[in-house]
This record gives sequence, structure tokens and C-alpha cells, in this order.
Amino acid sequence: MAEVAAAAVGAGPHVNTAGSPTENAMAYLQDEKTDGDIANLNLGELDITTDEFILDEVDIHIQANLEDDLVKEALKTGVDLRQYSKQVESELQRIEQASIKDYIKESQNIALLHNQITACDSILERMEGMLSGFQSDLSSISSEIQTLQQQSVSMNVRLKNRQAVRSHLSQLVDELVVPGVMISTILDSPVTEQEFLEQLHELNNKINFAKELSFRETLACSDIQDIVDRLKLKAVSKIREFILQKIYSFRKPMTNYQIPQNTLLKYRFFYQFLLANERTVAKEIRDEYVDTMSKIYYSYFKSYSSRLLKVQYEEVADKDDLMGVEDTAKKSFFSKPSLKSRNTIFTLGQRGGILSPAELEGPILVPHTAQRGDSRYPYETLFRSQHYALLDNGCREYLFLSDFFMVTGNSALDLFNSIMGKTLSMFLKSMSTYVSDCYDSIAVFLCIHIILRFRAITAKRTIPALDKYWEAVLELLWPRFELILEMNIHSIRNTDPQKLGVLDTRPHYITRRYAEFSSAIVSINQTFPNERTHALLGQLQVEVENFVLKMAAEFPSRRDQLIFLINNYDMLLSVLMERAADDSKEVEGFQQLLLARTQEFIEEILSPPFGGMIAFVKEAEALMEKGQLDRLKNEEARITQLVRGFSSTWKQSVESMSQDVMRSFTNFKNGTSIIQGALTQLIQYYHGFHKVLNQPTFRSLAVRSELINLHHLMVEVKKHKPNF
Repeated sequence: MAEVAAAAVGAGPHVNTAGSPTENAMAYLQDEKTDGDIANLNLGELDITTDEFILDEVDIHIQANLEDDLVKEALKTGVDLRQYSKQVESELQRIEQASIKDYIKESQNIALLHNQITACDSILERMEGMLSGFQSDLSSISSEIQTLQQQSVSMNVRLKNRQAVRSHLSQLVDELVVPGVMISTILDSPVTEQEFLEQLHELNNKINFAKELSFRETLACSDIQDIVDRLKLKAVSKIREFILQKIYSFRKPMTNYQIPQNTLLKYRFFYQFLLANERTVAKEIRDEYVDTMSKIYYSYFKSYSSRLLKVQYEEVADKDDLMGVEDTAKKSFFSKPSLKSRNTIFTLGQRGGILSPAELEGPILVPHTAQRGDSRYPYETLFRSQHYALLDNGCREYLFLSDFFMVTGNSALDLFNSIMGKTLSMFLKSMSTYVSDCYDSIAVFLCIHIILRFRAITAKRTIPALDKYWEAVLELLWPRFELILEMNIHSIRNTDPQKLGVLDTRPHYITRRYAEFSSAIVSINQTFPNERTHALLGQLQVEVENFVLKMAAEFPSRRDQLIFLINNYDMLLSVLMERAADDSKEVEGFQQLLLARTQEFIEEILSPPFGGMIAFVKEAEALMEKGQLDRLKNEEARITQLVRGFSSTWKQSVESMSQDVMRSFTNFKNGTSIIQGALTQLIQYYHGFHKVLNQPTFRSLAVRSELINLHHLMVEVKKHKPNF
């Protein structure tokens, strides 16, 4: 088309150059009256014949068409549009003729194509029919699938229901069926075999299941009831025979009953089976065990306790072996011999070791071995061995009863008491007999603390079986201990110093008894403090202090009285501080007494050689406080005598005083402390003497030049301090 248009443009003969482009276009439109589409001139849907034609709108359309590129090109070149239109039309006719020729030339191919299209249409028509058939078939299949799905859901529900019923029926049948293996095992196998125990468990389950079915009135239960009952009777018979045989084996002499007990624990299910299915036999076995073990424990502990008493010390304290009794006190002809040394009653010594964990839970004594070696023991050692054996056996027995007989709480305690009650009563009776005639307070107090510790052990093991027994023993021991302590208090209170023999400034034996006894009780009581014990010890301490003062009053001189008091207080402190705590009431009380008496004694020994100087210093210091020192202005002769007398005799006086102190006190360390205190006090007095003479009242005295230099005096005094 472009080539045709170009040829038409190039061949255009009529070119009007006289008019404007607008005029030429209008002329073309009027002459040809053709549609503007031929030359791509689209003037819109213009109707110029109507009365409504408006020139303005025509101008707008003409202007719009003039904007076309092809029109612009034609106008610029001056082409005659009419000629150009004819040229285009002829070119179109030529092309149409060529197309017709081409179509005729290809008519066979077109006919062939038409035939093929027709054939395809028939094929597609057949396919459409087939697909329609398939669609109808699929619709019918869908309905069948829905039907099958519904049938499947229904069958699945029925299957689940049948499976549920089958599981219940299977379990029921399994529980109802008594296999031959069970029958042969229960009838023929020994009870000690593992297979018998397993089948016994199964039999117990079937018995329980049969009971459950009988409550539901299940008819199938009657089919197996007879054989289950016969198997139960056979099992009960075999178990009864086995357990009774083990219980009877306890009765054999020298039998370690713990071994058959451990065997029974392995077969604890036997008793559980009896308890569930044959309570009469279970009660028979329980009663037989209780009776057997009660006799065994009673026999064992009775024999053991009697043998222990044979290795006790022969010498025991009696009612005359009290703290305030004189060592030389005579007894009647018919009285039993006294202890070789009464002081051992009040001394703890190695006896306190019984409370150490190693000895407290150590092996029990073997009496015949001790007898063979001629060994003897204090009562508390025998008491510990006896009660540790009770604790050990009691704890083991309680655990066995709880485990084998399946009892707890009060039921377990009642069963335990039915076995051990006779033995415990025998213990309490024996102890009551011993305590009523016992005057060894340390032994009783040690026994109390042994029980307190054993009670703590059973509490730690969570074994309540012996709690009431421990309380009963303490109710026996505490009153006796308090009674013995009160007897000792009364004995000291009623002591007559004039009947105690020759006076001596050394520590008195009664004071030493108290010191040993008090330190023993205090050291033991520290672990489990008891206020009643503290109160009784306080009363005893008051009586001892009064006794010491009464004994001191027997000495004629105050100096000897102070020596006696200091020696006794020092000894008391030394013994108490070895065992008791430094902050105990007893230690603090005697420390204050010792300090006061020591200070008084220092003043007493300084008075003979230096009394004049001391009196002058005290008098002068008192006047100085009142501002009346001038009253001593005329005491020059007295001062001169004091200065020269001290300078000439102080060394000899100090030496003599040191020797006298060391002879007077049994404890060299205490004597040294007293000498040091006396020399320190002497220096303080001499320092005060210097201070007084330095006052204006005495500065004019010539004798001041003869005063010993205080530093020199201190150096010299140190040479006289003894070293021990």
C-alpha cells in the first residue's frame, strides 16, 4: 500500500497551486462525496446537509484531520487528492485481481483443507459423544463411591465394636482359664522356687478376679471356682508349712535368727497371700511368730544381762560414800568394806569416753571373753552394752515386722510390744532394783545421757518402737540422780569441820571431791543441758562455798585463812577448767572468789614489812583529796624513818615474802601469780609514796634525796620474780 500510495503521489498530474490547502480539501470533499477513510482522512460523522451543522464544529474536524501525518505530507508536496484517490482505487483493483488468481491457484489446497476440517469436525463430534458417555459413567461411579464410603464407615464402626468386645472377652477368658502350668507348679514345685512365686501371683490375681465376677453374678465364674479353690487350699497349706518351719528354726540353740528372718523377707508375698485369702492361717503364723520371738528375746537378754553383771566392778558406792563424809570415818563391824578410794566415786576420769560416738555405738561386750581376761567394768559400760544390743535388735525387729507383716503406725507398735514387751519389762524391773540401791551419781548420770543419745539415734532412724521405753528408763534414772545429788548436798551442809581431822592450808579433799564431781557433771551436761541439773549443781556450789568458809574459820590467823581459801579456790578452778567451759557459772563464780581473796592476801603479806609506808600513802592520799595535806607537815621524822627503812630492808623483805608465798601454795603457778601481784602492788604503793613526797608540803625535806629511783626499783624487783 505504501508503494501504491507513493506511485500515486508521484503520478499525480493535476496540482493546483493557486488556492490554499483548505480550499483544495473542501473541493475534493464536494466533488467526490466519498468517505474520508480512503485517504485516511477521518472527518468524523459529519452531516453537512442538516440544519444543525455548525461551522465551528466542521472547522474543528477539518483541523483534526489536517494533523494527520499522511495528509500533511500530501499537502506539502502539492498532490491532487482526487487524482490520488483514483490512483489508489486502481491499485486496489489490481491487487484484488491478483488475489483472486492466487485463490484460484490454491483452490485444490483449500478444498483439501476444507475436507480435512470436515473430517476433523466428524472426529470431534464422535469424541464429544464419547466424552458425554464418560461423563455419565463418572456420575454413576461417584454415586457408587459414596455408597461404598458409607458402607466402609459402617463396617469400620462394626470392626471397632467387635475389637472392643474381643479385648474384653479375651481378658475375661485369659483370667478365667487356669493353665496347666499353674496347676502343676502349685501342686508339685517347692515354695522356694521362683516359678512357684510367679504362679502364686497369677493364682492370687485369678482368685481376686473370680471374687469380682461373683459379685457381678457372671455365669462363667462357676466353671473355674472349684479348681481355683482347690489350688488356693494347696498353696495355703504349702506356704503355712514353709513359714512355720522357718519360725521353728528360730528356737534351735545358737541360731542366728536374722538369717531365717532375711529368708522370710524374700518371700514376704506368702504372708500377703495368706492375709488376703486365709486370715485364720495368717493369724496362726503371726501368733506363732510373736510367741517364738518373745521367748527368744526374753531368754537372750535375761542371760546376757545376768552375765554382764558378773564383770561389774565389785567395789560400788553405798549410802556412806558421800561427798561430805570424812575419809577416816569408821564403820561398824557388820558394814561392808568401803571403797579403796572414795574419791573415785566423784571423778569422771576415762568413764566419760563411753559417750563418744566410737564407744557409744561400738561392739557390745562379750561377757565370757571379759571373764576369761578378768576384765571388770563400771555399771555404765554394762548399761551401754545392754541397751545398745536392745536398740540394735529392736530397730531390726521393728523394720522386719513392718515389712513382713505389712503393719504401720499403732498396729506396728502393738505388734512390736507384744514381742518385746516382756523383755522391756524385765529390763525396767532389773534397773529399778539396781537404781534403788545405787549411790554412784556419775554412773546414773552417764546412763541418763546414754539413753538420751540412744533416743536420738532411734529418732534419726525413724524407729518409734522404743520411745516409751526410753521415757520409762529416764523416769527411773532422773529422780535417783537428783536424790543422790541432794544427799551429797546435805552431807556437805551437815559436815562438822572440827571432826575432819588436822587443819591444813592445802586444798581440802571434800573440795577436791566437789571439783571433780562438778566438772564431770558440767562436762557431761553440756551436750544435753538440763535446768534441774543446773539448779542442783548451784545448790551444791553454795554448800561447798559455805563449807570452805567454815573450814577457813577454823584457822586462827587471817593469813592462814586466806591461804586455805586461795588454795581451795585455785584447785576448784583448775579442775573445772579442764572439763567445763570457761564461761560456765561455776567457773565464773570461783574466779571472782579467787580474785577477791588473792587481793586481800596480797595486802596481808605486804603489811608486815611495808605496812608503815602503805598506811602513810593511804592517809596522805585521802588528805590530798580533801586538800588537807598540810596536816602532815610535822611528820618529817616519820617520813625519814619510812624512806630509810624501805631503802635498807626492801630487798630482804621481798625475798622473804617470795619464799613464804611459794611455801604456802601448792600450785606453783598460782604462787608465782600472787608474788607478781604483790610486787606490782608494792611498786604502786612506792609510786604513790613518791607522788606524795613531791607535793609542795614535803619538797623541802632533805630525805627525799634518799628515795630509790622508781625505774631502778622496778628493775630490781623483776630479779625477784620466780619463774616456773
